[in-house]
Amino acid sequence: MSLKRDDLSRSDFSSYVTGDPVPPTPPGDILLHEFMVPNALSAGALAVALRVPVTRIEGILWRERAISPETALRLARFFGTSAEFWVRLEANHALRMARAYAGPAIERDVQPITA
Repeated sequence: MSLKRDDLSRSDFSSYVTGDPVPPTPPGDILLHEFMVPNALSAGALAVALRVPVTRIEGILWRERAISPETALRLARFFGTSAEFWVRLEANHALRMARAYAGPAIERDVQPITA
């Protein structure tokens, strides 16, 4: 993904200035902005194409539901990607969220095993 020069004035670079970590992009945002919008797909149209309930797609887009392995297979088939792309996207997001929220407490509370 790249930024267009025209978009620079509307972009938020505050995390780079402050040193705060950039929040992870939810898989639903990537699905929406990188796949659905360029193909003019609504949640309903994608649900019909994937043969899944529209609530499944909406849940992913609204950050209420993870992309399951079955949904990953369907997205991969439809968009010509791999199922692993979608599964890794979901797993990486979950890990970054866990690291951001629980990481400091785990570092403090859990000591590595010593021989």
